[in-house]
Amino acid sequence: MPELDSPNARFCEAFAGFTSKSGKESATALIRVLDGIASDLARDEGLRQKIGSEEPSIWSSLRQLWNLFIGPTSDEESAEMGILITSVARFTRNLVAGVPINQKLAYDNEPALRRILHKYSSWSVYQDTDSFVVTRMAVQTLSNIVTSNEELMSRFWKTYMSLPEEQVILIRLLTSPDTRTVLSTMVLVVNCVHENKERCSMLTKAPAGIRICITLLDRMVSLYDAEESSDGGKAFDYGYHLFAHLFDGGFTADLYAHLSVPGEVITPHQTTLLKLLDSHLQSSHSNSIHRQLCPMTSGCFFELSTYAQSAIKQAIASEIPDNADGRDAHLVPKELDLLLPKVCEALVLVTQCIVTITLSSASVRVDDLITGQDLRSVFNNARSEHELLRLLDRFLPRINFGKAVPPPSADNRQSSVAVTDPAGFFYVKRDLVRLLGILCHRDKGVQDRIRDINGIPVIMNMCVVDERNPYLREHAILTLRNLLEGNKENQAVVDSIQPSGRWDDEGVLRETPGATRK
Repeated sequence: MPELDSPNARFCEAFAGFTSKSGKESATALIRVLDGIASDLARDEGLRQKIGSEEPSIWSSLRQLWNLFIGPTSDEESAEMGILITSVARFTRNLVAGVPINQKLAYDNEPALRRILHKYSSWSVYQDTDSFVVTRMAVQTLSNIVTSNEELMSRFWKTYMSLPEEQVILIRLLTSPDTRTVLSTMVLVVNCVHENKERCSMLTKAPAGIRICITLLDRMVSLYDAEESSDGGKAFDYGYHLFAHLFDGGFTADLYAHLSVPGEVITPHQTTLLKLLDSHLQSSHSNSIHRQLCPMTSGCFFELSTYAQSAIKQAIASEIPDNADGRDAHLVPKELDLLLPKVCEALVLVTQCIVTITLSSASVRVDDLITGQDLRSVFNNARSEHELLRLLDRFLPRINFGKAVPPPSADNRQSSVAVTDPAGFFYVKRDLVRLLGILCHRDKGVQDRIRDINGIPVIMNMCVVDERNPYLREHAILTLRNLLEGNKENQAVVDSIQPSGRWDDEGVLRETPGATRK
């Protein structure tokens, strides 16, 4: 026979009193019993197993409670109901933690939990900060029910990935103004996909999964500046861990493709994903992740580079003189692609990823790499970066100690970029020069190709200070050194180039009388 004062008996007695008599007193008595037992359950796994298996069984009564909460309530009842939901959720959360049989029995309450979370994640309810504790506790309960239980996690994930978008509560919860709720939701998502390729695949391919990823990326941006020890900072770390797991699992290309928008070369969510990927590659030394990223990063680079070249050519072609005879010309762009700064920002991120991969795979044999080619061989057969650098040198003025220095080819005229937002153009020259330096290192074929397309003067022209491109000069000098190493033809080209002018104290190029520019 069960003890008269056993937790099961106390729960069932309090529940019977709550259902037989309406009123605040019976609800308060039930809450007091639930909170008392929940505190004991949090400390004692043996007690969790005991309560879940002993008579009188609590499961039928617990299910009735959860189903009671999904009914309509008046405004007067909602506050009291929220307190009761919090107590029942805390009791359930502690009861199922680490006990598979309890998790299985409690999973029957998942539909009710989903409906409760849907209600409490609405915009109108979010206006009441007192509701946050209800939402947070319900999310933690749902997380404890499925975590570490493969069967339940698979059921849960397949259900949520097949739901219509408006019913996927994970999306709504990730937009919560309460960062503790966001943190609890991040923990639930990470626990579900950790070390499971099938669930990762659904997250990066299913429509509901893509929407969750988009919401996650938006939230990562909003949490970036959060204090590391705060709930927001912890939520960011969990989000970063989730995407790092997707990168390591080989899901980057699929996710990047599904974040695209028809007719747009780059989207904000793709840019955020590239930022996370770039950060992850800086800390990852796995050749396997580098190999699987080769096709995606190279394809991305060429697509962005082609777009940037086309946009810059269009802007340069539309530059017109102030007067008919062309003297004292002032370059004014007729058509300037406003997406170009965003494209260049993404191009910098992709280039940095490629540099990291190329440097890391320098000692890896070509036949060990995906499709039989590494990134170096892919880029050695292309000329996008060379041509883009040439166009950028004409399009972007150097910033020398806070002053814009027009490029020599513009004859001290105003550059097109002067009327655009320069933020997206930071680092683009520097990183392209750096990539060229890596590609031509001890590779005569690339060295010769750069000479054949008259790229050496372009590199030499980058050996300057530019505030928009920190360390541009240093990277350009190293690239020039790699271009000349063991290549007499390239050395001869440099020897034949005579300075046609000098930079004065104002950073303006002054012509040298009698000199000619090669």
